[in-house]
Amino acid sequence: MIDARSHSFADRHVGPDEGELARILDVVGVASLDELATKAVPASILDPAVGGVAAGLDALGEPLSEHEALAALTQLAGRNTTAVSMIGLGYYDTLTPPVLVRNILENPAWYTAYTPYQPEISQGRLEALLNFQTMIADLTGMEIANSSMLDEGTAAAEAMTLLRRASRSKSPRFVIDTDLFPQTRAIVVTRAEPLGIEIVEADLTQGLPDGDFFGVLAQVPGASGRVVDHAATIAAAHDRGALVAVGADLLALTLLTPPGELGADACFGTTQRFGVPMGFGGPHAGYLAVHTKHARQLPGRLVGLSVDADGDKAYRLALQTREQHIRREKATSNICTAQVLLAVVAAMYASYHGAEGLTAIAQRVHGHAERLAAGLRAAGVDVVHENFFDTVLAKVPGRAADVVERAKAWNVNLRLVDADHVGIACDEATTDAHVDSVLAAFGSTATVECTPAPFGNRTSAFLQHESFTKYRTETAMLRYLRALSDKDIALDRSMIPLGSCTMKLNATAEMEPITWPGFSKLHPFAPVADAPGMLQVISDLQDWLVAITGYDAVSLQPNAGSQGEYAGLLAIRNYHLSRGDDHRTVCLIPSSAHGTNAASAVMAGMRVVVVACRENGDVDVDDLRAKVAEHAAELSAIMITYPSTHGVYEHEVGEICAAVHDAGGQVYVDGANLNALVGLARPGRFGGDVSHLNLHKTFCIPHGGGGPGVGPIGVRSHLVPFLPGHPMAPELGGSGPVSAAPYGSASILPITWTYIAMMGARGLRHASLTAIASANYIARRLDEYFPVLYTGENGMVAHECILDLRPLTKETGVTVDDVAKRLADYGFHAPTMSFPVSGTLMVEPTESENLDEIDRFIDAMIAIRGEIDRVGAGEWPVDDNPLRGAPHTARCLVAEWNHPYSREIAVYPAGLDRPKVWPSVRRIDGAHGDRNLVCSCPPIEAFTS
Repeated sequence: MIDARSHSFADRHVGPDEGELARILDVVGVASLDELATKAVPASILDPAVGGVAAGLDALGEPLSEHEALAALTQLAGRNTTAVSMIGLGYYDTLTPPVLVRNILENPAWYTAYTPYQPEISQGRLEALLNFQTMIADLTGMEIANSSMLDEGTAAAEAMTLLRRASRSKSPRFVIDTDLFPQTRAIVVTRAEPLGIEIVEADLTQGLPDGDFFGVLAQVPGASGRVVDHAATIAAAHDRGALVAVGADLLALTLLTPPGELGADACFGTTQRFGVPMGFGGPHAGYLAVHTKHARQLPGRLVGLSVDADGDKAYRLALQTREQHIRREKATSNICTAQVLLAVVAAMYASYHGAEGLTAIAQRVHGHAERLAAGLRAAGVDVVHENFFDTVLAKVPGRAADVVERAKAWNVNLRLVDADHVGIACDEATTDAHVDSVLAAFGSTATVECTPAPFGNRTSAFLQHESFTKYRTETAMLRYLRALSDKDIALDRSMIPLGSCTMKLNATAEMEPITWPGFSKLHPFAPVADAPGMLQVISDLQDWLVAITGYDAVSLQPNAGSQGEYAGLLAIRNYHLSRGDDHRTVCLIPSSAHGTNAASAVMAGMRVVVVACRENGDVDVDDLRAKVAEHAAELSAIMITYPSTHGVYEHEVGEICAAVHDAGGQVYVDGANLNALVGLARPGRFGGDVSHLNLHKTFCIPHGGGGPGVGPIGVRSHLVPFLPGHPMAPELGGSGPVSAAPYGSASILPITWTYIAMMGARGLRHASLTAIASANYIARRLDEYFPVLYTGENGMVAHECILDLRPLTKETGVTVDDVAKRLADYGFHAPTMSFPVSGTLMVEPTESENLDEIDRFIDAMIAIRGEIDRVGAGEWPVDDNPLRGAPHTARCLVAEWNHPYSREIAVYPAGLDRPKVWPSVRRIDGAHGDRNLVCSCPPIEAFTS
């Protein structure tokens, strides 16, 4: 046990102190955490521990203090060269307004929030995301946009599959422009191959290729910087029965006619240059927008407008908020995590600048590019394209490398296109001095005066809603952000006991480095010599995660858990193909699995076969053996979650892995629940061939309201050649990329680096066991009120437990939704509802909550059970009681009160012993929102009563 008086970081991270932990263990019925480990975790997989350090984890070294860790990271950041970046290709320097840095990126009210599945206590984030959707729709000329994608390359791939679903063409061919960003092209090719889509590359300025095709992908401006009017291409594609998606730079669209007005069917891209630092590649919010007729084809999340119980306007996630859980292998996408925090930054950047400010920035960017082009022409350099926005392509036969090297001497990074061409991209941070340095690198010594004419042909208005006209001063923006965050419950206000989501402490020391220029200002395609500190962070993390998981190598490229699943399954697919086993396409998935598992398998070209589960929630090993025997010749893999999605350590995991291996298949262990394994058991040693890990769960990257995430994969040695590669990072080798940047969302990796460095091997094991102890404590204390549905062999759960409300619902009519909404009146976010079993709540306390907070939650649940009993006894009717009426707002108290329960019971229920958190809206009518789909900022008149 860690000495509670030592004040190490582990003591600050783990909630229960020595005395509280003793009380927890007493209720659980064990004398120590070590005894708990032997009772909860199967002996067949439990790693031996000496002095609190598990086997294999001594490589982590002694833990650092917060100040030591920050000093080490300061040194690493200092080793990086923050050059003037003029590389472009979708990544640009940007000037983030300090009010957004301090009050969003560095504000736990925003970065510790969860996905807004409980909309009544998430109205602030939902409003910000509706602003994001409005911004995208306005700028692209489309009618509807989702509330962010993982990055631009992923958005392009999703656009391709959306066009395939929406097109009437039966052709498997898909045309992509030769002027796409290279990383976008590579991701589209990676996605297309398992789906049987044939990629056809064509220079769209020369017309469309012969033959049939279902869709076309273009980009404005292109990778070369060229701006092309694709109106004729779009019309020609439509004439031939194909649909068109255009990748569009949002800053350029303040000046150019938007693709939606030209007839494009979809638009995709990134919002990075709207105030989100480059960060060596991410995280950045991508976007995808369509016309209304394709709204139900949109992947990811869609914020819509509805009404609450009082008829007031309210925001919610519209349509199928978790499509993967509903449709599983029939899901149209495996996207689960978005990039909410970064989407909020981008939306607020647009709000702060407004249409006029964004247009002025765009004209200034173009002006620098025009001055650069004029200077190059004056020096006798051939400027390849006459029509460009921010990127100039210069032709210098045989001298390109020399020019790039000379610019580097001026601390400017240019893009070496080939031996004869150099690309130079201007951005918001470009200055006249930067342009002069570039011209000097080309050998120009003349002073060039250039007054660019106004650029662009856009005539339509955009960003006219008051969200983009009202908050131009810092005072106004500051108060707007505070007003929005006050409408939400995040970890800075309350425990968020979400099962399978691990909402733990995101320590300030972990968060501090992400805004340091040494990490945030790096371009992902900068010379390797510019980023030794960042690459050391990446290397350290890879080594530490290898030690923790027992695998042989780790890729940090996947920028979400769903992308990790996809990357892991692609590695399995490509491994089989390399051996000539192209017939191995069956993926076994237990019926209890996370919905993204099945969706990811289909994306990787596999056929899903479901394996049954027993009544106790475990995989039915008899059914597994039967399915393995039936599909032995075509078996590719099995996907299992461990501990199981039911929150239990299955004792037969070794048999499951062996059965699949014996048939020639691979074992994918979903690492969503790794918070119950770190320091205790290693999936790479108990049978896994590949796992994805959620750094945004187990390893302290915050959820950010639904993103960012990082979903790296660990693999055994035979799968190493099939890890994700990248066209701009040949040192990675491997297969095709799954994310736009070589190392995914690199700028948030220092969070996990700091967490592991400060916890050390002993602290990590202590954290896992404390999480397990707290979950079992909740299970023991609540079992008599809400039966715990599943336990392991010794009556233990893992790090979460499932409370069964189905008998109560049958007896009283009170539903799991009623309990979830009532918890908001007690100041708590609800646990996970109806997953993995409908009519249940899945609770996970994490190791970071102290006993007082855990007891408050338990007391609230017991008090709610008392309220349910009063409904069951007939004291309150089923359709009018504190649970069905929840949540209650302050405003509803001053309205006419005709309920059989008092106002006091409504808003100050028994057991509420904390400052009141007031929900800002009553219960929201989801069906109304889906019937009347409004997914951009409505006219102001809509909010008047």
